[in-house]
Amino acid sequence: MNQSLALIALVVRDYDEAIDFYVTKLGFVLVEDSYQPEQDKRWVVVRPPGDGSASLLLARASSEHQETFIGNQAGGRVFLFLQTDDFWRDYKRMVETGIRFIREPKEAPYGIVAVFEDLYGNLWDLVEFTDGR
Repeated sequence: MNQSLALIALVVRDYDEAIDFYVTKLGFVLVEDSYQPEQDKRWVVVRPPGDGSASLLLARASSEHQETFIGNQAGGRVFLFLQTDDFWRDYKRMVETGIRFIREPKEAPYGIVAVFEDLYGNLWDLVEFTDGR
């Protein structure tokens, strides 16, 4: 059996502001942005640069109920983990582009990690694993 996570849906307020954040500030690649007329929505996929297979589906909230989860998809916990091969390179670039870190870098038994917020307040780890993960 061969399985992997392909897409993770991230509820957003607006497609274009989310694309701007993920592509311009985080340096993600815009994989697809196509209109789905049958549902009057866009299929917007972004992914980090590199050879990873998981991507984010930027899913605009389509109801008041969904809007309540924008920025809080994990109940205040770190939701997503952005793995890097060079923590300090990416940390410095992210600070320069205005990414807000809410926990400063620290060395942990598994590597170097810091917590940042996306444009809506979802929490992410920027992490460079040094323990072979």
